[in-house]
Amino acid sequence: MPFKWYAHTMTTTIDKAGRVVIPAAVRERLGLLPGTQLTVTADDGAVTLSPAVPSPQLVRRHGRLVARPVCNRRSLPKIDVARLIEEERNRWPSI
Repeated sequence: MPFKWYAHTMTTTIDKAGRVVIPAAVRERLGLLPGTQLTVTADDGAVTLSPAVPSPQLVRRHGRLVARPVCNRRSLPKIDVARLIEEERNRWPSI
């Protein structure tokens, strides 16, 4: 996939109702589907949106507590890890 200049920085606007549109390229890259719950965090003058993730369940395994994810496997986004790595490698020009 060729490098796209808009892959890492985009601008959007808050409408009168306080809604923000997440650009389609970002939604596709992160696997965000309609109905996906997002966590909103405000720190140091920045607003961060991230997919809401349920807290892990503590399970006792061989006498030790282990954190086990509780999300449904079908609800996980289909992410091409190799493509993301290649995009990150191509993010900056070679020296």
